[in-house]
Amino acid sequence: MTSISILLRRTTKPIKKIIFPIPNPNPATQIPHFTQNYPSCPCPCPCPPQPYQIIHSFSTQSSKFPEYEMPSVTWGVIQGRKERLVSRVIICDYLKTLGIISDELEQLELPSTVDVMRERVEFLQKLGLTIDDINQYPLMLACSVRKNIIPVLGYLEKIGIPRSKLGEFVNNYPQVLHASVVVELAPVVKFLRGLDVEKQDIGYVLGKYPELLGFKLEGTMSTSVAYLVSIGVRPRDIGPMVTQYPYLLGMRVGTMIKPLVDYLVSLGLPKTILARMLEKRAYILGYDLEETVKPNVGCLLSFGIRKEALASVIAQYPQILGLPLKAKLSSQQYFFNLKLKIDPQGFAQVIEKMPQIVSLHQHVIMKPVEFLLARALPSEDVAKMVVKCPQIVASRVELMKNSYYFFKSEMGRPLKELMEFPEYFTYSLESRIKPRYQRLKSKGIRCSLNWLLNCSDQRFEERLQGDYIETESIGPTFCMGGKLELPGNEIVSDEEDESEDEVLFRRTVSL
Repeated sequence: MTSISILLRRTTKPIKKIIFPIPNPNPATQIPHFTQNYPSCPCPCPCPPQPYQIIHSFSTQSSKFPEYEMPSVTWGVIQGRKERLVSRVIICDYLKTLGIISDELEQLELPSTVDVMRERVEFLQKLGLTIDDINQYPLMLACSVRKNIIPVLGYLEKIGIPRSKLGEFVNNYPQVLHASVVVELAPVVKFLRGLDVEKQDIGYVLGKYPELLGFKLEGTMSTSVAYLVSIGVRPRDIGPMVTQYPYLLGMRVGTMIKPLVDYLVSLGLPKTILARMLEKRAYILGYDLEETVKPNVGCLLSFGIRKEALASVIAQYPQILGLPLKAKLSSQQYFFNLKLKIDPQGFAQVIEKMPQIVSLHQHVIMKPVEFLLARALPSEDVAKMVVKCPQIVASRVELMKNSYYFFKSEMGRPLKELMEFPEYFTYSLESRIKPRYQRLKSKGIRCSLNWLLNCSDQRFEERLQGDYIETESIGPTFCMGGKLELPGNEIVSDEEDESEDEVLFRRTVSL
């Protein structure tokens, strides 16, 4: 009888089914081993013939000690580790035959068989990923097809990522395969919906910037939105801004957004005007301040743009901050001097009045100019017309022809009036020129083109009711306070309809 058995017999408290291996206190005593005739191991693993210790169950109520066929705990752990090591070597060899570099997988848990790993590789390939794509992020092979990949892909398709684009999405952001749908992905989608991103636009937004799915809600995203609202961006416009340029949610306020805003404000742009700019063109936030914005502002100054006109130039054409501006300005300035006989000083005035000129193709500019030259207008006068009203170079020749023929045949006015008021070509013939001219003709009033056209419909009616013709004044000008100031100290509020000049501006931007 062993010493442990004697000790257990003296125990007053019953011990039920204590199962553990018995050490051999006497080396001379032989410990019996399991043989082939001994009952097999009950564990599910394929156990090779190995020596087993006899495991006894002791009880104070029984004089017999039943035997339990079970391998020792120590042996099982050692054998499992060996099996895993062998499986890892086999799987890594299989991956190498495919050309997959498995160095990053050494510390990760891999499947137990090659078949499972083959299933993962083939599944990813069916998505459209190549071996090179997998090598860019081999950790995706640690994701289970059934537990990770399929649930994630199913959710992405549900929120609007087309099935044909899932492979591209995973290739752009493979970390998504490790994410939990409930804990990580769904809250981000809910956050975007809370910003008024339309449901049908969620897939588009995440397709452009899939890294959003890895952001924490209380971090950069919330801070960026809060800051934009604080400078005057309307909350209802945040959703469209995110849809247009989702990268703004990943920008840090202190190092990216705020420095750009502060610099533009220092140039004379009011925050309210800047907020309206960002609402329509959120991608301005992506312009690098030191490498792009500041050099472009310096370039404008070097080409003769007045410092006090910078705010107006930027407000009219915000994209000018992100263009390769030096090359464009150099090319256009040379073209204006060569073809239109406009000197650098006149070119600077053109840019101040219509900065979109820097992006207009030269053949587009020449068509209206050639039309005017064909009307027997001297080139010097055409140059003066362009400097005074650069918008005419963005006008459609067909519309200019109609307006010109009405001017000559119906109105019967001399060409000198067109030279003095080239803005005539920027007004609609059917909706403004003809109706107003007919009203004047019926009343027998003769006036200048400026008095006739450069006012709102309401102002025109007031002029017709007056007993005298008021002194003419200049057209609308940009006020640094953020409003558009009209002659007579009339202020156009943000809620009023767009003026003809604003409509023209939108048309020229689209060219």
